[in-house]
Amino acid sequence: MPDQRRSGFSSAAGLIQYYDMEETRALKINPYIVIGLGIGAALLIEILNWRGI
Repeated sequence: MPDQRRSGFSSAAGLIQYYDMEETRALKINPYIVIGLGIGAALLIEILNWRGI
C-alpha cells in the first residue's frame, strides 16, 4: 500500500503540487509600492523621451 503521508493537492500527473503553507522566508512587498514603481518608471521614461535624451 502506498505511503499516505504526502500532503497537498497534486495535479498534472504529479508534476505540480500545491501546498497550503505560505513561504515565510520570501520577500514581501506591498502591492502599492510595486504599482507606484511601475508608474514612476513609466513617467521617467516618458519624460526622458520628451526631452530627447
